[in-house]
Amino acid sequence: MKQLFRGFVVSLSALILTFCSTSPDATTSLVVRIRWASDPDNLDPLVVSNSSASEVANLTYCSLLKASEADNDFVPWLAEAMPIVQWADDSLLLVSYRLRPEATWDNGSPVLARDVAFTLKVMNCPGLPTEMDQAMFGFIRDIRLDPTDARRFTLVCVGQSPDHVRSSGDFSILPEYVLDPEGQLRSIALPALRQTSRPVPAVVVAFARRYQALELNKHPERLPGCGPYRISDWQKGRYLTLARKTRWWADTLSSPPPVLQAFPDQLTYQIIPDAATATLALRRGEIDLYSLMPAAEFVRLQQSAADQQRLRFSATDSYEFLAASFDVRKSILRDALTRRALSQLFDVAALVQATQQGAAVPSVGLISPRVKAYYHDSLPLLRFDPTTAVSLLQQAGWQRRGAGPWTRPNAQGQPEQLRLDLSYRTGEPAYETAARQFSAAARAVGVAVNLRPTEQSVLSRQLRAGATDMSIRTFSGNPFSYDFTPLLHSRGIGASNNTGFSLPASDELIDRIATTDDPARKARLLRQFQLLLHQERPFTVLYFLRYRLAAAARLRVPVTGLKPGYEAARIRVEVPQL
Repeated sequence: MKQLFRGFVVSLSALILTFCSTSPDATTSLVVRIRWASDPDNLDPLVVSNSSASEVANLTYCSLLKASEADNDFVPWLAEAMPIVQWADDSLLLVSYRLRPEATWDNGSPVLARDVAFTLKVMNCPGLPTEMDQAMFGFIRDIRLDPTDARRFTLVCVGQSPDHVRSSGDFSILPEYVLDPEGQLRSIALPALRQTSRPVPAVVVAFARRYQALELNKHPERLPGCGPYRISDWQKGRYLTLARKTRWWADTLSSPPPVLQAFPDQLTYQIIPDAATATLALRRGEIDLYSLMPAAEFVRLQQSAADQQRLRFSATDSYEFLAASFDVRKSILRDALTRRALSQLFDVAALVQATQQGAAVPSVGLISPRVKAYYHDSLPLLRFDPTTAVSLLQQAGWQRRGAGPWTRPNAQGQPEQLRLDLSYRTGEPAYETAARQFSAAARAVGVAVNLRPTEQSVLSRQLRAGATDMSIRTFSGNPFSYDFTPLLHSRGIGASNNTGFSLPASDELIDRIATTDDPARKARLLRQFQLLLHQERPFTVLYFLRYRLAAAARLRVPVTGLKPGYEAARIRVEVPQL
């Protein structure tokens, strides 16, 4: 299943929570209660807007390939093996797959190549919310079905990037038999759906209406996937429960690989936005697993003798960083000098100590310092420097009289004040601390900041609508790809590029980074890209996180640096050996 963003890389680390003299008992019925900070908000598979929705998609649907930290690459999921790749002409990539013969839908029918073709058509269907899919998978221009094998197909991709090979298998496959039982879209070629200059065929318009009528954002149970779990209950804002299918196709495999293992009988996600409340629920035994735990809460539990007995703890490097993001479409933030000035008001060293107990890694940008081959170590780390901030504001044309506000003419020649709305998810201490530290530093130099702690679903809507000037949030991805198109390319605007940032130079760099397979050349391009972002500042990276997790001692939890920090389907119960 697609990650929300790709291309953010740190060193690998994977752990398993276990204790001695125990072994998993496959016959034990297992219900696992997991804390979520926010509701999925929307479970339409075309709209995976936050990490909770992504986790559900990864458990209810399957992709052709899946990211595996243990393998340091993508591995086959629905695909029988990694794809065969051919280069055609100078600009096309042919990626050929065959589906696992065991894979079936819930009605017992096989998962076939025509389901993959159908999914790609849905992802490009006019009238549906496909902006993110088109930004992430627009390089797939056509699909060729094998006339002699219903499970074999070839994707025709534009560009010859090795990252395209992995990304070509990173989207959820949808069941044609549910959404288009009469196969009406089979007569419509995938390239035809991308031709916006022509009228939309009536059969496509009718399909889009049927899809919208399902209201999958509210009723995801109406679209079953071929993953191991189904949604059995969803009380929005309170909890979501996934039930293990009694007959899942991968159960027929004699020795399923880790990607096709699913042990818990039930996964219940309790939505608890406040970190302290979540910690209390864990200590009371009301939840079994708390991932992405704030450092202070984690250390406090580790130091408790009682909690050491009933809980197991783990911390691992992640692929996620905390950043201050600017909406560059706002008049007051339209120039890089202003954004650089505001960035100087973050005290990263103090934030790392205050919120992460010193266990986080500052970075000059979206490549981790641990990735020495690609990290731009010649750029300076962000330094807390209000004096430089004032100088940069003046260079940007802002003026201040005495203790008054900063002002400058806008594009229409009218005076505008430098006043900022800063949004962040409520209940998260790291966000709250960063926002308050920045606000205090900004006020000290005459910049007014309105703090807007916001529930996650509301914040997501604000970001999509461009309804806030700045935000404190995290960005996560996987360590196997360097495609920054969704986050910072002009093609991502209106989908996942919520900063609105794009330049011809940055678009070109993103395209060249994604299409080169030469490590030395990729390193040069990535350093150029980091330098450009360092100068332009559409967002400012504060630090890379460590994932902290506490779980009930009876559980064995596979821990990973990929969000959400654990593999829910592979959690097992521990029982003493006789």
